[in-house]
Amino acid sequence: MENNKNIKEINIKIEGTEWEKALDEAFTKANKKAKIDGFRPGKAPKEVFIKKYGKESLYMDASEICLDKAYTKMIEENKELEIIAQPEVKIKKIDENGVEFMFTLTLKPEVKLGKYKGLKVKKEEVTITEEEVEETIEQMRSRYAENVTKEEGLVEENDIAIIDFEGFLDGVAFEGGKAENYSLKIGSNTFIPGFEEQLIGMAKGEEKEINVTFPEEYHSEELKGKPVVFKVKINEIKQVVIPEINEDFFEDLGMEGITTKEELAAQIKENIKARKEMDNENKYIDALLEAASANMEVEIPEVIIEEEIHRMIHQYEDNLKMQGLTLEQFYQFTNSSEEQLKEQMRVEATKRVKYRFLLEAIAKEEKIIITEEEADKETDTLAAKYQMEKEEFLKAFGGIEMIKYDLQMRRAIDVLKG
Repeated sequence: MENNKNIKEINIKIEGTEWEKALDEAFTKANKKAKIDGFRPGKAPKEVFIKKYGKESLYMDASEICLDKAYTKMIEENKELEIIAQPEVKIKKIDENGVEFMFTLTLKPEVKLGKYKGLKVKKEEVTITEEEVEETIEQMRSRYAENVTKEEGLVEENDIAIIDFEGFLDGVAFEGGKAENYSLKIGSNTFIPGFEEQLIGMAKGEEKEINVTFPEEYHSEELKGKPVVFKVKINEIKQVVIPEINEDFFEDLGMEGITTKEELAAQIKENIKARKEMDNENKYIDALLEAASANMEVEIPEVIIEEEIHRMIHQYEDNLKMQGLTLEQFYQFTNSSEEQLKEQMRVEATKRVKYRFLLEAIAKEEKIIITEEEADKETDTLAAKYQMEKEEFLKAFGGIEMIKYDLQMRRAIDVLKG
């Protein structure tokens, strides 16, 4: 029976000799653990086992044995259906005569395309300013900066002060408020507001008491909003020295063919242009998808959105692992939960699913078919791009059908572009 147009319930029965065979397998498994007086485990006759435990004790194990066969039978009998989510299954009826499974299927919803060609969406023009180029050059210089010890002079903005410090609340040292030879970049704003500013003008070896107040939003209940005193000693002062743009600098950069500032600026300009063109292309495609999806009609099953959220969380978890973090640590650090993360991802997940249905409908409408030859050629291109063996790449990508699907979706996007 159907609950709505996207959900279909299908009942599959396993009975007769198939059910008896499953019961026999279930008995063999259960008998190995059965404790029956006068018999070693696994040696009791079936009649004796049934008399003690009842035939019903075998039903659940037998139903599990039958589930794969029932699933295969359901798929075979409903090949015409486009199932887009993992079917849910439950036992509708079970007794000595057999088992009846009920599969709840989520079907691909009907998509009614609206206008998707000739959309009034324009791609932004790429502009690059001299300020952007100069700022990038300065960032590159900063990456090769050296921290040089100041033999003379006082602490200044942007210097690195190597300090000992200890914090006191009402004259008593508080936990976590002490360190030795701590490296602090003046102006980084990594300490309590007002702390770094009071180090400016101090000399090497100088000691000083600094008065600051912890912010009201500070994580420690004991310290939030409280005035404290830090006893500080300057052990060393280092000056951040930015390299000149000269032969040594270009040698450190190691950029082939770049030996002058003009050549560097030209290369940076090309890099910025390429990045901005890619960003603009992605924004343009997203705007096209948004406009076309606003013109279509589709009822998206909730289970598909949930599956997409699950995929997104899995991707997010993989990204965290690359940073040495787990999801549990993320929840702890951000004082959040899995449910909150899911809710944050719901809008993006819904958008992804909607765009996927849109592109699939366009591909169907435009009769976009990817041939084996096209997919094979694309596989060769991508494998070479990622410097992988062809078979290794196919395995990582999800097989040749995923290559076909990806190509099909890209061509559907080309249709949107016009």
